[in-house]
Amino acid sequence: MRILVLLLGLLLPSLASHLANAATSNVVTSKRDSVALISQSNSPGTVQLALQFHLNPGWHIYWSNPGDAGFAPTINLAPPASAGDISFPPPEFLLQGPVGAYVLSGNVLLPFTASNVGATVSATANWLVCSDVCIPEHASFTLALDGSPAAEAALFTASPIVNSPFATAVAPDGTLIVTGPTQAQVKSARFFPTKPDTIINAAPQALEFTSTGFTLHLQPGPGFTPSGLTGLLELTDPTGTMQALNVTATPGTAPVTTAAIVWLGLAFLGGIILNLMPCVFPILAMKALAIARLGGQGHARIRHEAYGYTLGVLVAFTFIGGLLLGLRALGDQIGWGFQLQSPIFVGVLALLILAIALNLAGLFTISGLENVGSSLASKGSFFTGLLAVAVATPCTAPFMGGAIAAALAAPFYVAFGIFLALGLGLAAPFLLVALIPSLAAKLPRPGAWMRNLQRILSLPMFATFIWLAWVFATQLNPAAPALSLPNAQAFSAAALAQDRAAGEPVFIDLTAAWCVTCLVNEHSSLTNPDVQAAFNAAHIKTLVGDWTNRNPDITAFLQSNHRDGVPLYIYYPPNNAAPVTLPQILTPQIVLNALK
Repeated sequence: MRILVLLLGLLLPSLASHLANAATSNVVTSKRDSVALISQSNSPGTVQLALQFHLNPGWHIYWSNPGDAGFAPTINLAPPASAGDISFPPPEFLLQGPVGAYVLSGNVLLPFTASNVGATVSATANWLVCSDVCIPEHASFTLALDGSPAAEAALFTASPIVNSPFATAVAPDGTLIVTGPTQAQVKSARFFPTKPDTIINAAPQALEFTSTGFTLHLQPGPGFTPSGLTGLLELTDPTGTMQALNVTATPGTAPVTTAAIVWLGLAFLGGIILNLMPCVFPILAMKALAIARLGGQGHARIRHEAYGYTLGVLVAFTFIGGLLLGLRALGDQIGWGFQLQSPIFVGVLALLILAIALNLAGLFTISGLENVGSSLASKGSFFTGLLAVAVATPCTAPFMGGAIAAALAAPFYVAFGIFLALGLGLAAPFLLVALIPSLAAKLPRPGAWMRNLQRILSLPMFATFIWLAWVFATQLNPAAPALSLPNAQAFSAAALAQDRAAGEPVFIDLTAAWCVTCLVNEHSSLTNPDVQAAFNAAHIKTLVGDWTNRNPDITAFLQSNHRDGVPLYIYYPPNNAAPVTLPQILTPQIVLNALK
């Protein structure tokens, strides 16, 4: 007993001394986190205090600008003490479906300056801690300051955020122009605005390098103004080291980058290839038939027809592109082909295609119906161009997916340029006939053969109607799957994350009932016996995302992979190896090679 008393006599002074040196309040602990109020100094007056968070894995709190959800932590001191603004560390970007948030996780220190602090500090704090669920938390803290050295002083290190040494400007369309860093210095970049609603937080921020630095394409939000854009720019170099820079951007003009020129060329090439896709062929055949009827009427009339068709194509592409850009600027999570996610649009288009098919088959005659309802050739050509684009959206040609994704992340003038380039590519065959008289001279003369050809052309139009009717029925019954791949499960980001965490191989198939390319790939490649045998042998799980109707989670996943339309095929090998993105047009061999 005497020994125990002696030990306590030796330990208590040491423990009391330690507690006196520790400028730490009571610690508030939950299943999600533990939080305390600490001080850099034990002396009253004006001192540096901080909320110290230890967040359990999978949980986070929010930055000063939380983004689309949540709220930032707040602290209040009992009078006469008062708290200044909290200094937040660099945040992380969290994308959950259509919601983009700026969060903090792990061990987080939120320092602030406190004035008129006495020997005891009483404080209350509020914060929101989130994982799969969000829980508001509230706590009271009491901190004693006795003038002795504070053991926590070492935690108050210099902020990792510094003022940017680079000249920064912002264009009216939201393009951030940074002068100085080279491609060898920057692997990735993300901008975090100081004020809410400045940008569309969930939108991708496309990074493009220029001869003087780089541009970061931001999508302006309702609170965007080029004259006062402030925020945090996080730059990551090739080694993975992150640098956080305070930036204040001045108004400027975005440069036209080499990448933009490349995307314009690829969009034009994609438009040309689109002429060969199955959904566009019936309309093109109709147009070719209309031009063939003019074979004996002179080149001027043929040129007039081709120009009218081209104008219709360009107007349709710019209208759909402009509507897509406008709705996304308002925060709507949509992608290419969004109009086909409307049953009303699909139903009207199906009836129009049926009327054209019946007319081509000779079952009834409506003058000019093959030119989409106009008795005037030029107007008919224009509306045929509109119809060609309407039925082209279910098809995705090579180069189109990347070009459209680039358009949606680019400045508005580059975006419209890409949509116009797609239209020019689609109209190119008829423009060649208009511009090169020798090609027009080779057109066959009108005759009885055209009536038989017209009946033949009605067959793909009837097939198009049947397909659109099936799409319409699928949209009215969302429970019906768009595809029937063997052993497939419904896609979700959570399911993918769970399978990846377990190290399992996963094949992602994002599709839609109205996507002709998707259907062709399914029947030609994904259900191929050799492909299915390879899937079974490697125990590959297939997750199918059905985008027939609008689905914000699928849209967000598409955008995170720099796509804005289906199909999208990604293979995640076992043991968390790097994923493989497959092309949009598949063959069995392409799929098998990706699995190796």
